[in-house]
Amino acid sequence: MYRTHPSTTQSGEFSVKFLVPLLIFITLATFLGIGLTLNPRDLPSTLIGKPAPEFSLAQLYKPEETISPADLKGQRWLLNVWASWCVGCRVEHPLLNELAEKTTITLLGLNYKDDPKNAIQWLSERGNPYGLIAKDLSGDAGIDWGVYGVPETFVIDEEGNVIYKHTGPISVKALNEEILPLFDKAAQANSVSSNSAGGK
Repeated sequence: MYRTHPSTTQSGEFSVKFLVPLLIFITLATFLGIGLTLNPRDLPSTLIGKPAPEFSLAQLYKPEETISPADLKGQRWLLNVWASWCVGCRVEHPLLNELAEKTTITLLGLNYKDDPKNAIQWLSERGNPYGLIAKDLSGDAGIDWGVYGVPETFVIDEEGNVIYKHTGPISVKALNEEILPLFDKAAQANSVSSNSAGGK
């Protein structure tokens, strides 16, 4: 009867033990490499086409009162997630101020993991474009909305469904070509000018 030489068997076992972790490493490295090349702004939101996550949070300026997405059902509106510590929020803020000035679009701010005093001071220095601002002190609401960085902006339709998400500072191009067209002409009023901060 033919018998495998012990050294041959041991060599095969060594090869398998070596190849398995090597293949796992190569697979993980490949996925990591792909992930690093992706622009987070290009990642689709799992919320698109789905009901906006509910929250009931105290308002920044009137902490004794709360605000919820349900309060805005029946109208199309914007949710902007921001914080006073957010560098990108400073970039897009002039655009939001101009949006509030030139249109009738309802803009709800979600102040994310921020100190309320800092947030109020920040707005007093830069202007307040928001109709109402909810305080997400714990960040739980942001998690429910799939926020992984600020600023982030969402458009919610009349039925309460999320129809658009923008990650990062809004640019003039994104505002005029992607966001404003989602609103009717009466709400759009004039397009935001390219003179505002936020890029082209």
